[in-house]
Amino acid sequence: MNLLRTAILACLAALLAGCAGGDYDDRGSLPIPAKLMQEMAAKGMSPDDPIMVRIYKKESELEVWKRTSSGRYALLKTYPLCRWSGKLGPKTREGDRQAPEGFYTITRGQMNPRSQYYLSFNLGYPNQLERALGYSGSALMVHGACTSAGCFAMTNDGVGEVYAVAREALAAGQPGFQVQSLPFRMTPANFAEHRNDPNMPYWRNLKQGTDLFAVTKVPPNVSACGGRYRFTPGNEPAPPAGDPLAPCPMAAPDPAVEAVASKQANDEQTIAQLAASRGAATWTYVDGGMHPSFRDILRRSGPQKLAAMTSADKVPVSAPEAALADPYKGDEPPETDTP
Repeated sequence: MNLLRTAILACLAALLAGCAGGDYDDRGSLPIPAKLMQEMAAKGMSPDDPIMVRIYKKESELEVWKRTSSGRYALLKTYPLCRWSGKLGPKTREGDRQAPEGFYTITRGQMNPRSQYYLSFNLGYPNQLERALGYSGSALMVHGACTSAGCFAMTNDGVGEVYAVAREALAAGQPGFQVQSLPFRMTPANFAEHRNDPNMPYWRNLKQGTDLFAVTKVPPNVSACGGRYRFTPGNEPAPPAGDPLAPCPMAAPDPAVEAVASKQANDEQTIAQLAASRGAATWTYVDGGMHPSFRDILRRSGPQKLAAMTSADKVPVSAPEAALADPYKGDEPPETDTP
């Protein structure tokens, strides 16, 4: 009898272990897909190498960059965003539906393997500068599914890959990876097109950071002074943190900074030439955006088809069209299911 009881308990334990080990329950520990591992190896990268993430609202894309054996970062993969809400411009207050724009650092504590939206990581908005400026908001995430009220939704498959790549880099010792959340690709054409936007001074400040990365191919050190971001070369020691609203200290001469200044001068000349030959953008407000690949699915097959393709957890799909309003008002609901 005892042997039978032991056997039954062992079978139950095996069944329970099988349930707990299912692909959904273990989604936060799923390995990096083999195809992506091959792409890494071909580019001289390993899972342990540090990463950086870039997000572009206008283009609805997210990029993962990784450090190579040369010490410089290279683009690993670009992912389409299924949904972001609000408009171009930074987030400034709770409930404005804006997805943040700025520079953020993601640590292990901000990774959520039990998100309501499959997997997620918290951007850490508001950051030090945003808090000093009085900005408010919470639970601003990059997550799965295809619904957004201030976050960046990139489908379960997409966030699953990014999460796995980030998890391995953090586990290997990267203290935190940088996210550059931007209104658009910081090209002269985009700056010329949006030259009349009231956010232009802020975007020029963001461009200083992306230009420094373009020159050095190393994520810049990010601090704040004078009510704006301050960037220094990431391959040099980071300056001590100070009051984000205090005057900026005098910058020491640096070859990288001089190269950035040269790039910016060339860009400004191109922006002026483009502005003289084309009109500035004038937009009627449309709530957020969606990558064209998802928009095509939505228009051809409707929201049910898109939901089936992007949201295994049956999380609602929201799209820019007025008939497909988001289920939430304001920011995303708090991630109450953190580990």
